[in-house]
Amino acid sequence: MQRVAIVDPTESTRESLRTLLLGVDFVWLDNECARYEYFADVIQSAPPELVIVALDADKNKALQLIQQLSAEHPTLPILTISHDHQALLQSLQKGAKYFLTHPVGLQDILSALRRALGEHSGGASSQSGRITQNTTSSVVALLGSRGGVGTTTIAVNLAATLAADPNHAVALLDLDLALGDADISLEVSGSENISIADLAHNIERLDMNFLRRALAKHEGTGLSILRHPLEIGQVGMIHEQHVDRIVNLLKMSYTNLILDLSKGLLPTDLTGLRMADQILLVAQLELASLRNVVRLLHCLGGEDGLVEKIRVVINRQGAETIEEGISIKKAEEVIGKPIFWQIPNDSKSVIGARVAGHPLIKFAPKSAVQKSFVGLSQAMYGKPASGGNKGSKRGWFGRG
Repeated sequence: MQRVAIVDPTESTRESLRTLLLGVDFVWLDNECARYEYFADVIQSAPPELVIVALDADKNKALQLIQQLSAEHPTLPILTISHDHQALLQSLQKGAKYFLTHPVGLQDILSALRRALGEHSGGASSQSGRITQNTTSSVVALLGSRGGVGTTTIAVNLAATLAADPNHAVALLDLDLALGDADISLEVSGSENISIADLAHNIERLDMNFLRRALAKHEGTGLSILRHPLEIGQVGMIHEQHVDRIVNLLKMSYTNLILDLSKGLLPTDLTGLRMADQILLVAQLELASLRNVVRLLHCLGGEDGLVEKIRVVINRQGAETIEEGISIKKAEEVIGKPIFWQIPNDSKSVIGARVAGHPLIKFAPKSAVQKSFVGLSQAMYGKPASGGNKGSKRGWFGRG
């Protein structure tokens, strides 16, 4: 999807344009503004792939804005809309590249968007006419084999480990909608009263500004967190279409998305699994957990492409409470799939970090468990594992 921003002080025509854009499947309405004089500041921090300027509310202010945008963002394509042919000609002289005449229909906007975005993205489009994204974002979903296996702990610390790298912009989505607790594992700031439920309630008007306000921030790593609903009664208002739109919007601004799913395989969880590039299925070396791994693999095997994305992660390896006699080799025989990664047991560090409200990378950066998270992140993205390959004859990294 390509991000589009619009400015139109006239509410009726702005609403009409918004409705048209919502019907186009290859663009996302990133920002909309009702004041010409504010628009340049609105898009300054994250310029979209295209801006649309309606001229008729105040032609002179609109033309001044176009001239300013052309100077500040010389490669940014500008599409203007007006009833006035003379105003459209003047907008081209000021720096606009494309124009449409009111009234604007769906086919008109489709044609203009494909032309503008196609030309300014090197003509990259699919056979269906969709414009491809200029950047890629990785989506990882975490699914627990049962409650209490440490799925949220892994989600939080994997996300924080990735976020600590300045080359990554990472967002963690708590999709355990009823009983999620990712936000209490970290001391975060902002959006105290905003959750995914608020985004779902305003989904048709959702833009990047609103989404940024909804994300809580962990200052130590830069990790952003989208909280679960504050009230359990709000869970029913969140549907798979909401998750789809929120994830697609976040992919435009973040390099890595971590989805912490529930254990219920709800429609929202299945949407997260389908959208994920990789799925980490978290288990422990005990019978109930491994049995559920088999059940989940069988269930998800009914949908093309899901099982191939699953990587089984064994958590709390070496814990005294783990059932004796179940080795990694035996676990692989039981589930019929290689163990992708083993995370060592270190309850002291993990519990201490949780109580302190810090991720392990800040609370215990030299601990064996944090070194394992570093290795896991590297293994997932095709880099050599470092810092997590000691303490076991086979290393933390399993076969596959």
